[in-house]
Amino acid sequence: MGERGGEVNPLDMVDVSEKRVVHRTAEAAGRILLRKETLEAIRKGTIKKGDPFPVAEVAGILAAKRVSELIPLCHPIPLTKVDVSFRIGEDHVEARCRVVADYKTGVEMEALTGVTVALLTLWDMVKYLEKDEEGQYPTTRITEVRVVEKRKE
Repeated sequence: MGERGGEVNPLDMVDVSEKRVVHRTAEAAGRILLRKETLEAIRKGTIKKGDPFPVAEVAGILAAKRVSELIPLCHPIPLTKVDVSFRIGEDHVEARCRVVADYKTGVEMEALTGVTVALLTLWDMVKYLEKDEEGQYPTTRITEVRVVEKRKE
């Protein structure tokens, strides 16, 4: 953050021009808690909008690629790889997003954004199964979104 006349300007982008390009990876994970009936419909392939995993995978990849457009002070980073994967658990689906780039700053925001948008897309595709009689979502939750690993080599 830059200083101007003793005041801190909270809108300065961090200057990375002097940093060297480094191979960077980050992986983020998160979960969406779902009803058992919803998880069974996913397993059986009976979701009305279709298989939610390929749609959520593409959504997560697109989101990771557009972080600098979504989060105001993030640098645009030329990503070299984005992987989004899913695992069905007993009461949830876990999503993971792994991002790779050769750049001057880390890619953890890209991984976090990718996994979060993937989870939001899953929610959108199954929300009709998650609503109660009043149209609310009493058990559906996105939880445990976190950076699992961040590396630079």
